[in-house]
Amino acid sequence: KNPDKMKSKKTAPKRTQHIPKKKQKQLKELQELVKKSRTILLTSIKDIPASQFQEIVKSLRKEAVVKVPKKRMTLKALDLVDEKVREDLKKLIGENMAILFSNEDSFQLAGELIRRKTRSKAKAGQIAPKDIEIEAGPTDLVPGPAITELGNFGIKIQIEKGKITIKEPKVIVKQGQKISRDASELMSKLDIKPFLVGFTPLGAYDSKENKIYLEINIDKDKALAELKQAFGKSLAFAVSRGYATKE
Repeated sequence: KNPDKMKSKKTAPKRTQHIPKKKQKQLKELQELVKKSRTILLTSIKDIPASQFQEIVKSLRKEAVVKVPKKRMTLKALDLVDEKVREDLKKLIGENMAILFSNEDSFQLAGELIRRKTRSKAKAGQIAPKDIEIEAGPTDLVPGPAITELGNFGIKIQIEKGKITIKEPKVIVKQGQKISRDASELMSKLDIKPFLVGFTPLGAYDSKENKIYLEINIDKDKALAELKQAFGKSLAFAVSRGYATKE
């Protein structure tokens, strides 16, 4: 072996990774937000148009700071979180994700995100979130190509006062199916918006309680309806058993 080469290998200086100042600044800002925020809420922003994303961020300005950092930077910033919940929180991190930093309660903030979702038209290739039905009733469509388009889906129609009326409801895309271009164009003409678009809560960390909440995507109206139903059943059961309570 060549001793000169061996010597050069031993004395060669170690390479150090240079981190750009811009990234250092971004990481420091994230770390400060992690330190001072009560709630760190991870959300999915998949399929949200840029204009709508900006509107949501603007509407949340008084309640939260919204960041969309790279995955590696997010992981580094979350190293400051208590290690008992850190790993569960890191499991939620993926692509198309935003982080909200806030002093609001986790569930209150998540509820606001769900409440602010808006309806959106379907695009070809998207998966139907539920059965998409064309309801019976009058439309603003005039006779012409629309008759053929509706007929292609087996939709029964009639003409009333120069406009197309749909005689019977018809499911044109079933839940879980991919939406075709023809179906998306027909829904657009009928102003059918089957998708709810907005931030989808994935999970949150509450630094005050030192807890992580994974089941945080809650529909308030649905939860209230289920609670009322449960109360109604318990009341009937209590009466049938002769079990008296103050309620």
